[in-house]
Amino acid sequence: MLSRIALVGGILAGMSGSVAAEEIGEVTTAFKLLGANHKIVIEAFDDPKVEGVSCFVSRARTGGISGSLGLAEDTSDASIACRQIGPIKFRDDLEDGEEVFGRRASIMFKRIQVVRFFDEDRNTLIYLTYSDKLVDGSPKNALSAVVVRDWHAAPDPETEAPG
Repeated sequence: MLSRIALVGGILAGMSGSVAAEEIGEVTTAFKLLGANHKIVIEAFDDPKVEGVSCFVSRARTGGISGSLGLAEDTSDASIACRQIGPIKFRDDLEDGEEVFGRRASIMFKRIQVVRFFDEDRNTLIYLTYSDKLVDGSPKNALSAVVVRDWHAAPDPETEAPG
């Protein structure tokens, strides 16, 4: 019995996201009399291997009593937008399909995740969000692309006169 508990604990620990994300905000989609409301949460994270790129993920979070206790299964609905926020620098070699963000979507075996690809021909980073499940994943997905360009900071309107 203790070995089963240790196994489940190890699985759950391994399912936590490797990237720290900041919760930006949330909206309620359905009122629940008992427990938390159903919500859409927005989280932001920076690509751990690509300096100068931030991504914003919106995803469903199930409320109610089971959601409040962490026992509910969230839907596979998610959206992503990634943007260049500064000069892009690769901190390490990139691996196609490498997970850059992940969150559990049920007590066991379901995750929402973001993986990264690099299209060398188009000099573009591609971020794909989807959910997977041990037995039956979902084809629902969303995609965002960031073209790798030189970064030129916008001029400061207070110090530069219009010409």
